[in-house]
Amino acid sequence: MGYINIEIKARTSRALQIRQYLLTHGAAYIGTDLQTDTYFNVPHGRLKLREGNIENNLIFYDRNNQAGPKQSVFSLFPVDQPVLLKEIMSNALGKKVIVQKTREIYFINNVKFHLDLVDELGEFVEIEASNKSADLPVEVLKEQCSFYMQAFEIQENDLINHSYSDMLPEC
Repeated sequence: MGYINIEIKARTSRALQIRQYLLTHGAAYIGTDLQTDTYFNVPHGRLKLREGNIENNLIFYDRNNQAGPKQSVFSLFPVDQPVLLKEIMSNALGKKVIVQKTREIYFINNVKFHLDLVDELGEFVEIEASNKSADLPVEVLKEQCSFYMQAFEIQENDLINHSYSDMLPEC
């Protein structure tokens, strides 16, 4: 089943202030995940295997690269043997790019927050308002995303309109 995400990604030099905001506003800190995302060659959308100490999932998503909040449709499949699956997927589809990052994960209700340190790229914040855990209309998800953009003082010129995978050289 596909879920809807409204998300933003922005460069930040304010990770400390954002972290403090989240903690003082009741965010649940899930932990810090050391993640390797392997993107595979597919005809449309993006298919990646996330390997981490918290999250291990096969993820398919489709979204337009655009400035500001972006809507995507995604499917998530938990993986208990990521090394074997990566070998199979690599042999079948070929690797496109590998993204390595350290990710702090927080939640406030249905909104997920990431403070990312991405190898070769720097520091980022992501806000993902999703209907995965609550049946919310797209308009509400957009409002949530906009609210936290303002709370975190994210400026238009900080926004990234594409995936980390687009910012790194292909394999």
